[in-house]
Amino acid sequence: MPAKNSHLDVALEPGLCNPLKKLAKKEGISLSLVASDLIKEALGLYEDIYWQKEAEKRERTFSHKKALSHQEIWK
Repeated sequence: MPAKNSHLDVALEPGLCNPLKKLAKKEGISLSLVASDLIKEALGLYEDIYWQKEAEKRERTFSHKKALSHQEIWK
């Protein structure tokens, strides 16, 4: 039976691995779960940065004269 989750082997320097181990022990969860949670959080931050840049691009090209009003959109 195939595994539900993908597996990833990662080599970490001691300066990164030791704090992860301490956090896992403190939280009472596996090292794998700590790493997975931190990766999810980092990806969320990258996504936020991407959408912030997209919003800034749109803001620069926004024209009040061309914009539709709320009533025009929801007729």
